[in-house]
Amino acid sequence: MRQMDRYPFFIAVILFLLAWMLGLPMRAQSAPLEDIHCTLIQDATSGATLYQDGVCDQRVSPASTFKVPLALIGYDAGILSDQHTPSWDYKPEFNAVKRDRKTVDPTIWERDSIVWYSREITRRLGAEKLAGYVSKFGYGNKDVSGDAGTDNGLTQSWINSSLEISPVEQAAFLRRMLAGKMPVSADAHEMTKAILPTFAAGDWTVQGKTGSTALDKNKRSLGWFVGWAEKDGRRIVFARLVVDAKRGDMPKGLATRAAFLKDLPGLIK
Repeated sequence: MRQMDRYPFFIAVILFLLAWMLGLPMRAQSAPLEDIHCTLIQDATSGATLYQDGVCDQRVSPASTFKVPLALIGYDAGILSDQHTPSWDYKPEFNAVKRDRKTVDPTIWERDSIVWYSREITRRLGAEKLAGYVSKFGYGNKDVSGDAGTDNGLTQSWINSSLEISPVEQAAFLRRMLAGKMPVSADAHEMTKAILPTFAAGDWTVQGKTGSTALDKNKRSLGWFVGWAEKDGRRIVFARLVVDAKRGDMPKGLATRAAFLKDLPGLIK
């Protein structure tokens, strides 16, 4: 009986030695991933930094904040016409989440952050033109190739894929757009500004776009809120980015927006 009692011990030793020889992990040893937090506020005209906190020069996926340059592209290319044209019906092949299975126009697209509408714009545009616009814009790393070996740049490049941008670059892009200096038509500038959602933050009138996605195989969540705000004839641009392992009851972009709108009146007087 004593000999039989030793069998489990011998088996455990043998399994340990086999795992060690084969290089199998004994336990999880990966270091915690670095969180990223940035709040950047600049004067829209001069570019002077009015407030900065955190890491603001690190590039990450733009997620749905890419809908801002994509609106410029869509209007300049003639795919989009005005605030409510085109209005496209949902199709089952879009395979969207339930809340996005509806008829969508440019205003609803930006307000509700509809991914399938973005993909219909890029599909009509084509890979070559999309890459050309993003390059002319100088948007982040300008890489819309998509995931390696998948040829999905037209549908995925801005969602946790090849395209990346930093908060500093987001602010620079917004300043150029507000100044009408992007390489697109004047109408494209004006229509893009017209369809961005509007919010209140104390006495500030805010227009901006959220972005949410998962990073590192869902180990971290990303939240953006970028845009501009006006008060008493003064205009600022802002970019807030939060990347961390926390999970909330709402998409990270919505939580990031809510926090920024609450904070703004105390950050800039």
